[in-house]
Amino acid sequence: MVKQTAVCDTTLLDYEKNFKALSDQKRLHILRILATEGRTCVCDLSELLALPQSKLSYHLKILLDVNFISVEKEGKWNYYSANSDEIKKILSPDLCCLFYPE
Repeated sequence: MVKQTAVCDTTLLDYEKNFKALSDQKRLHILRILATEGRTCVCDLSELLALPQSKLSYHLKILLDVNFISVEKEGKWNYYSANSDEIKKILSPDLCCLFYPE
């Protein structure tokens, strides 16, 4: 019983982190851009969101920590992509349509 409770607690903690990552409008906007536009340079994200690099980095780190996005370095630039499998695990079909219109 103790092991099952620990697994449940870990799962609940993971969900809490995921929902906290989704609880900010800027992060939702970042996810939508990456999910609909595909791989995007951090410089373009900064311009699209009208966010200074420091604030954008803060939001990107939160999304990276819960595996909603991935990053690839090319030279001096970082390119971000949505991790659709992870996003779809947490979002309802109604909410998924905002990020993955069919």
